[in-house]
Amino acid sequence: MNILYTAEATATGGREGHVATTDGALTVDLAVPKELGGPGGLATNPEQLFAAGYAACFDNAMIRVARRMKLSTAGSRVTARVGIGAVEGGRFQLAVELLVTLPEVEDEAQARAVLDAAHQVCPYSNATRGNIDVTVTLVPAPDID
Repeated sequence: MNILYTAEATATGGREGHVATTDGALTVDLAVPKELGGPGGLATNPEQLFAAGYAACFDNAMIRVARRMKLSTAGSRVTARVGIGAVEGGRFQLAVELLVTLPEVEDEAQARAVLDAAHQVCPYSNATRGNIDVTVTLVPAPDID
């Protein structure tokens, strides 16, 4: 593989610490969510960071695919829901649900073709394939919040 770009971030203090990129573009405090027994609050957590990255990456893949298919992605939206839960052996596992709207693509079969192709192109999808459950759902624009 010919690496075109490398992102670098350093975390200290685990889930109750801090993470920052070396270029200073991202610097955030971390906190365990209330649902996992932590304080929650205004700090973020690894699942939120993963969700943000996956949503942006998938939306970009979708835009590229739709452009090749001569379809508009105006108003497109991707919401990534990243869940974490315990599995056998005391391990934890992620699951992802991508909720996608393509308001300019009225034909459902075409929209589904865009999503399927984007799921093959997106680096996050390729990294998670076979490792965690990822569901990609086409949702009408008013229903995504």
